[in-house]
Amino acid sequence: MKVRLRDFVETEIGYFAVNTYEHPKDRVFAFLRYLNLDAVDDDIITKYNLNRNDIRRQMNGNKYIKITDTTKTYNILKDYFPEYLFYDETKDIVLHAVPRECITNILSPNDRLKEILNEQNNEFEKKCKDLADELHAYGLNYKYMGVSGSTVIKLNNEGSDIDFVIYGMKNHKKARGVLKTIFNKKKDNIHPLSNDFWKKAYNKRIKDGTLSYDEFVWHEKRKYNRGVINNTMFDLLATRDWNEINSKYGDYSYKNLGFIKIECDIINDDYIFDNPAIYKINNVKIINLKEKYKLKLKPEDIKEIVSFTHTYAGQAFNGERVIARGKLEGVSSPYGDYKRIVVGTSREAFNEYIKLI
Repeated sequence: MKVRLRDFVETEIGYFAVNTYEHPKDRVFAFLRYLNLDAVDDDIITKYNLNRNDIRRQMNGNKYIKITDTTKTYNILKDYFPEYLFYDETKDIVLHAVPRECITNILSPNDRLKEILNEQNNEFEKKCKDLADELHAYGLNYKYMGVSGSTVIKLNNEGSDIDFVIYGMKNHKKARGVLKTIFNKKKDNIHPLSNDFWKKAYNKRIKDGTLSYDEFVWHEKRKYNRGVINNTMFDLLATRDWNEINSKYGDYSYKNLGFIKIECDIINDDYIFDNPAIYKINNVKIINLKEKYKLKLKPEDIKEIVSFTHTYAGQAFNGERVIARGKLEGVSSPYGDYKRIVVGTSREAFNEYIKLI
């Protein structure tokens, strides 16, 4: 049962988005995204204040509701399906984890794109094909592409974005370069986001004002991982190729050491669009940390920043200096012990950020 980031797994209670590369033997770490309404009580929408306007229906008649709120999703699993929650001792946290015996199907973004390339059933699927064809025309092989999100599980609607997957970090960098070239050519069908699209993206991503709208857009425009094709927004999402996945569950363990704020330089940006996005850092200056940890922490012990939220992927590049706030963790591994800073302890990343100085 081979899965990786951006895959979805199907169970009787809904669809879960796989959110890592490393899994225990008996479970798959994946976050509940679409709840099967036939598997729960009729009053669940009211009870958890879910968005009644975001109910999706499949061809077979099954109804699903999309859930993006971290707290609501956790509470639903805790109250109805506690077997899908798992205390991960390596991270000292309770996570969504699907028991392998509950998985009825694995949905691959690459397989879904192959279906779409072969046959398009609506305008949305034609846009997916057009985007793939455009990237292919610039030398990117179809085998390194896929479509994830609602598209891979066939629950996309008129308001859906295209979660376009690129496999392999070098291929993702190449795809972003292609997109920059396309933007500069000012093609009619593919272009940068308008102000209306940027506002939609900002409202979706920033829930606490940690980044102002202008800060958000300034950082995003440098990434060249987002655009619009025929009035539909798309993201170019990075996923490791199979030969880039070289660690296994249990190799690393993490200990929460409180919240910290630092300044630092970025020295390696190879995996800044992965999940988690990984920034190797040095020249660290500690700005704020709880007193009980200060005496034990040396700035040079902090080796990296990781982001588990898409908002802060690709936020800064080699040679740039950033200010970051997140959870300080102690890391133990076969390769040595060090400290890291985690941005995105929840999907919303409240009061956690990476900003260029």
